[in-house]
Amino acid sequence: MRVPQEAPGLAQIRAAAKAIQGQADGTPLVPSALSDRIGQPLWLKLEICQPTGAFKLRGALNAIARLGPDVAGVTCCSTGNHGRAVAYAAQARGLRSVVCMSELVPPVKVEGIRALGAEVRIIGRSQDDAHAESQRLAREEGLAEIPPFDDPGVIAGQGTIGLEIVEALPELSLLLVPLSGGGLAAGMALAAKALRPDLRIVGLTMDRGAAMAASIAAGKPVAVEEVASLADSLGGGIGAANALTLPICAALLDEVVLLTEEEIYHAMQALYFEDRMVAEGASVVGIAGLLSGKVTATGPVATVLTGRNMDMTQVTRIMAGQDVDLGGHRVKGAPYTP
Repeated sequence: MRVPQEAPGLAQIRAAAKAIQGQADGTPLVPSALSDRIGQPLWLKLEICQPTGAFKLRGALNAIARLGPDVAGVTCCSTGNHGRAVAYAAQARGLRSVVCMSELVPPVKVEGIRALGAEVRIIGRSQDDAHAESQRLAREEGLAEIPPFDDPGVIAGQGTIGLEIVEALPELSLLLVPLSGGGLAAGMALAAKALRPDLRIVGLTMDRGAAMAASIAAGKPVAVEEVASLADSLGGGIGAANALTLPICAALLDEVVLLTEEEIYHAMQALYFEDRMVAEGASVVGIAGLLSGKVTATGPVATVLTGRNMDMTQVTRIMAGQDVDLGGHRVKGAPYTP
């Protein structure tokens, strides 16, 4: 596949950086205590420091900034963090927002979105069901739909993360990016490859229900069964009409790596015990790839801690080394060992 002509280029990503300046930019980029474990400098981009707790705010702010002055409100489908970002950005602009989600979204994320003044619609058991409701609202109620990933404005906004990392670390040899619908991976890859065409970029996701990974392998959008995961933010389909993120990710990602729930579990523990940080399972897939040996770093490496909006009861169980039940799939716990 090739990068579509409609994909945002470096100029559009730099314009997005100006649009979100002072609202969602400049998150910390810090060295990890795990660097010694992997034998190379490891840097963590802390999108967990965003006001909404996740990177999604960048894309939402940029997309909403591009709307005309007469828009009545916005709608979106989300697995949690995008909805929170849209709600936050809409509230800042005084717009009505309606967020559509499936029954698989954790209650903590649903309540976080409601707290930002958004209307919440729980529809079906898949991201595709939620997407259908969001499209209906746009069609029948005139709301502007803010797609979670397959949108030039959203992609450009997420691309500002890649811009910040590569400009801060010109010596970088490997960039590890969580992979879901592809807005983050596509945006970061567009920015990073524009500045450093030789930079190796790896997308990482869970090994159960990973729609983008399956779609890249098939060369077309593939529907997968959505299942509960420690990396729940990486769940959901990519849409049968996906026009941007699939071809961009297929063209620019050098590799896609799949991780077990146990590997994600261990990486969450490692981040907590070694770096003293708490983040979603989706945030630690880069760390999981390195610690599991599925990804090898031969020079400085960076990854993104994408979000911190999770069920703290589950986090407490993981840090205590207890088992976690994911809707019938049991993740066997164990005390953390370096």
